[in-house]
Amino acid sequence: MKITINNKATDTTSATLLQLSRELALPDRGVAMAVNNRMIPRSDWETTPLEEGASVVIIKAACGG
Repeated sequence: MKITINNKATDTTSATLLQLSRELALPDRGVAMAVNNRMIPRSDWETTPLEEGASVVIIKAACGG
């Protein structure tokens, strides 16, 4: 299906947010995700479905100043 990740059109076979995080090899810590402008707690990633046309925003924490 086609979704948008950080304003970039992307094809994915992931059905849930957790599957997407694994597909993208995101780290276990320091990452937050929102679907259609709604922040999703990590504990809900496994049960949050992705649908055609969904807009996903991935935020990665960075150290430094």
